[in-house]
Amino acid sequence: MQPGKLIFPVLIFSLFGAGLLAINAGATDPEQPHAPPLPAGHTDGYIKPTEAELRATLTPLQYEVTQEEATERAFDNPYWDNKQAGIYVDIVSGEPLFSSTDKFKSGTGWPSFTQPIDENALVEHTDTRFFMKRTELKSQLAQSHLGHVFDDGPQPTGLRYCINSASLRFVPKEELEAAGYGQYLYLFEQE
Repeated sequence: MQPGKLIFPVLIFSLFGAGLLAINAGATDPEQPHAPPLPAGHTDGYIKPTEAELRATLTPLQYEVTQEEATERAFDNPYWDNKQAGIYVDIVSGEPLFSSTDKFKSGTGWPSFTQPIDENALVEHTDTRFFMKRTELKSQLAQSHLGHVFDDGPQPTGLRYCINSASLRFVPKEELEAAGYGQYLYLFEQE
């Protein structure tokens, strides 16, 4: 990564970050439980929960991030420094999104990945908020706001998928089979 590439985004975040943090103030209560585990079933017959169901199962921050495109605080979220082996799934649908094998330390304070498990699991949208053009990421099934993708990541892709922890549920490698994600154990065969 070129040293100067993060200066502009950091400057923009400094200018507008205070507003984002004010929006999310008080929403990161560590005592607040995560939404209950959702079915691991994939695309067959998936129906997104209603707004009322989502509000009843997600924490306020999870709802704000996934449904209202908010951003959680950097360095104050559960997965930014998670080093466990496993996969990250959409907190709403349970759709597999990212693997710990593609996670890297970006220094941004949010979980960062070089690639998704399956590129078809993500939908890209142009985001022009905050006076800049970015590529927003949403999950395919539930259309949950996840974060953004940038072109300042490490090889092999050169991409940085910068994701909100609040949009994710982590499934440890040891629990993949029991949680219905056994088909993803292959990701950890070379560890």
